[in-house]
Amino acid sequence: MICSIVFPTAAREAVAAAQTHIYLDGLALEQPAGAEAGLVSGKVMVPLRVVAEGLGFEVAWEKTSGTATIKQDDTELKLVVGQATGLVDGEKVELDAAPILKNERTLVPLRFVSEQMGLEVSWDNVTKSAYLNHPDSGESSEVVPGTSSPSPEEDQPVTVPVEQPGGKDGDTSSPDSGSTDGGDFSELALIQGISFSENRLMFAVSGKVTPNVFTMTGPDRLVVDIPNAAYAEHFDNNFPLDETGQGELTVLEYPDVSKVRYSLFSTDPSTVRIVVDLNHKMQYHVNNDGSGLVTVELTADNAAPGYGLGLDGKPVVVIDAGHGGTQPGAISLTKKPEKDFTLAVALKVEALLQQEPNIDFVLTRATDVTMSLQERVKIANDLGADVFVSIHGNSIDPPSNPSGSETYYTREESIPLADIMHRHLVDATGLTDRKVRYSSLHVTRETLMPAVLLEAGYLSNKNDEALMYTEAFQQRVAEGIVAGIKEYFGL
Repeated sequence: MICSIVFPTAAREAVAAAQTHIYLDGLALEQPAGAEAGLVSGKVMVPLRVVAEGLGFEVAWEKTSGTATIKQDDTELKLVVGQATGLVDGEKVELDAAPILKNERTLVPLRFVSEQMGLEVSWDNVTKSAYLNHPDSGESSEVVPGTSSPSPEEDQPVTVPVEQPGGKDGDTSSPDSGSTDGGDFSELALIQGISFSENRLMFAVSGKVTPNVFTMTGPDRLVVDIPNAAYAEHFDNNFPLDETGQGELTVLEYPDVSKVRYSLFSTDPSTVRIVVDLNHKMQYHVNNDGSGLVTVELTADNAAPGYGLGLDGKPVVVIDAGHGGTQPGAISLTKKPEKDFTLAVALKVEALLQQEPNIDFVLTRATDVTMSLQERVKIANDLGADVFVSIHGNSIDPPSNPSGSETYYTREESIPLADIMHRHLVDATGLTDRKVRYSSLHVTRETLMPAVLLEAGYLSNKNDEALMYTEAFQQRVAEGIVAGIKEYFGL
């Protein structure tokens, strides 16, 4: 069951023990007294051992170092209380909040469970419940570019004014109501829950559906009509409905969306309508693989043909030097901080891009300053940039001693950029090709444009580190980055 993900302010951190629940594939998990799931500093935290053991993972706890080790088959996760980074098979990953210790129990961010344990997760702040679900296996999702299409009620009689694709009229305070005459509810797909997170609308449904998705203006909104569907019996337990069968989710921390509304739009045929109120025009992709979870992902609007969201019609590139200021990043074998390497390369990229008259660019930082991940993303999104390139150096604890270059992406639309940038990166470094890889990293996940994170080499490897702090190596990497950007834009 998928439920609303709404993160309240830090003032509402306290969650009564008796009110919290964790459901794994619909089954309630028993929580340790005094260390239940809840909000801590605005982040949803869940007891690690409860979730991990519910999934069949082995959990080991080292009290002296505050380290939790989670194993399943060939996968090993390591987390340290108080540290917002962890290790997955020896590779560093960033967490959106550090694990905490509460009554001798380790609590971890709910998002970590999603990213590293392969679950769909959500938090319902009304019922104080965390929902964890295994995605159903099956064929790869079909991705359909969003285009305006006629809504199913267009040629049906209705009893009140209805929203039409591309129209500017109609009530925008709640989803419009259509015909409520007739209708057979005995063989309908049932909507189990609705969620909005990571700029994605998701709804869980029992039975196969073919949603009709389209955008509207005046004001901007995304409309999802689900024909031959109705609310599940207990839907209103988690998603309150008014006397007319309408409800809404409050959306926080997503500047593109103000709220999500839902209603039983019609009973002839029975149709559930979900409306996402947008703060500006956006495009979307629909993923519906028949597994029972439908996703509509919002993406940046490309209203103008081709690239060039800059005022002069040129593509806008954001170059992000990882870490900085009080955040040194990884420390190399000879005690050099990662932040020095990333800034040196970014400044060399800047010098090269200054010679490219057909590219506009912005650096997230040009000095040794502290910047949050959220600030980096905001710069790129506020600019309406066309691509985002983040520069990093990798590191891993012994006994592993890998060498080589890797490129990371999160969203499918970033794959073409990742492939091009990685080829140029490997050519520039001359190190082992460690491939293009998926990872749910904040700066590649929350940006609205194609985004990649480049790991030029391993600061923990003697050979890589010796090269990475040389001017010649840094210049080659910078040249490779610029060459990749130019190829991507066809320049």
